[in-house]
Amino acid sequence: MSQFILPSKATDTVIAGRLSELGIRLPSPWAITPTAEAAFVRVIGCRVLISGHVPIDDEGGIAGPFGRVGGAVSEEQGIRAAERAMLGIFASLVREIGSLDRIGAWVQLFGMVCAEPSFKGYPKVIDGASRLVNQVFGPIVGRHSRVAIAVAGLPFDVPVEVQAELELRPEA
Repeated sequence: MSQFILPSKATDTVIAGRLSELGIRLPSPWAITPTAEAAFVRVIGCRVLISGHVPIDDEGGIAGPFGRVGGAVSEEQGIRAAERAMLGIFASLVREIGSLDRIGAWVQLFGMVCAEPSFKGYPKVIDGASRLVNQVFGPIVGRHSRVAIAVAGLPFDVPVEVQAELELRPEA
C-alpha cells in the first residue's frame, strides 16, 4: 500500500491515531461537486450510504492510471486504485460526519472494476479497499460484506469505483 501521512486538520481521535500508525494520509475530499440530484454521503439516522467514489489524488482530483485492468492497468495498479477510492470515501465521511470515530460498523462495500474481458481477478482488486477498511477499523467495526464485479466502463476512464454502506455509533 502507498504511504500517506495524516493531515493535522482531521478531527478524528482513535481512527486518526490508527491512520497515523499505518502511515496513511487522507486526501482532500473529492473535488467534483455532487449534483443537486445526488449526494456523495447520505446520512439517514444511523445509516450512511456512500455514493461511488473513484481513485483520487491528494488534492481531491481524479487519479490515474486510466483504462481497463488487465489491459493498460495492471492488477497491482488496480489494487492501489481501489485503496485510493477508499481513502476518498474516508475523506468524504470526515467532511460529512466530522469524525471517522463515529462509525460503528462497515456494512457493505460494492466494488466495480473496469476490466478486460479476459481478466477475472476483480475480487482481488477490490481486496485493496476491503483490506484498508479492515486495517484502519479493525475486525469488529471494519468487517463487512462485499460485492466485487467487473463492468464494461466507469466514469472518467478510471479502473475502479467503490461505494459503501455503514452504520454510525448511536449518539451518547
